[in-house]
Amino acid sequence: MNPVTPKTDMALGPQGSGRQASKPAVQNALKDEVLSRPGDDAPSENWEDKRGHKGRERRCIATGVVRDTADMVRFVLDPDKRVTPDIAGKLPGRGVWVSAEKTALQTAIDQKAFSKGFKAKCQLPDDLPADVARLLKRRVAGLLAMAMKAGQLAVGFDQVKSASQSGPLAFRVEALDGSQDGRGKIRVLSKALGHELGLKMAPVIGCFSALELGDALGREHVVHGAIRPGGFAKSLRQDVVKLAGFVDMVPQNWPDKSHETIKIKMVNEAIDG
Repeated sequence: MNPVTPKTDMALGPQGSGRQASKPAVQNALKDEVLSRPGDDAPSENWEDKRGHKGRERRCIATGVVRDTADMVRFVLDPDKRVTPDIAGKLPGRGVWVSAEKTALQTAIDQKAFSKGFKAKCQLPDDLPADVARLLKRRVAGLLAMAMKAGQLAVGFDQVKSASQSGPLAFRVEALDGSQDGRGKIRVLSKALGHELGLKMAPVIGCFSALELGDALGREHVVHGAIRPGGFAKSLRQDVVKLAGFVDMVPQNWPDKSHETIKIKMVNEAIDG
């Protein structure tokens, strides 16, 4: 009798070649297979793009588009089978992902994509988009508070004015109910320095009221703020980009809204430093 040859997994190798599939081929096939299932979390392993940058990708249950998780919001089911936003992306259990945009989330709701994604009946909150916006605002406010404690956030007109004149800014923070005059003076200074350095104007975070900023930063109220490029700015950018998909960073009732930078994600060089 011929000896029995141990089996090896050659399913991914060239047909009839007799060669075992390479590790990259196996990884890519596994990635494609998992991403083809709309409701599943992708593997925890990071995948490299063509430039060698590592990222994590998921398929949006609303649009079917595969995106980086930096541009998405994760959802899980609580013990009562209620859809719960997982803003930090760390809650246990099976998760589904939706592009960080209010329209995409509403599409997922209208198409009953959560039940399909979780493969189970689930309950939706009365206003899930509002819940996501509220939680993202809380997270961004918390990051601003951390930046202030670390000395990375300047607050008050005089400090922000000085910061705008002395170096590039990653973000400007302006109370949505602040005056156009003060906001405009700081914007002009920041824009002038950015132009001199060949950088785009720092985007504005204008979705908080003066009282909301004050509560977050331990003051009665805050109208003006500024964050320098660096680690805090990088951490903040991801959550600000997500929040911008649900609320206006530049309020529609600002008379000077046309002078502000709208697309925060595109302003990378000023934020990264």
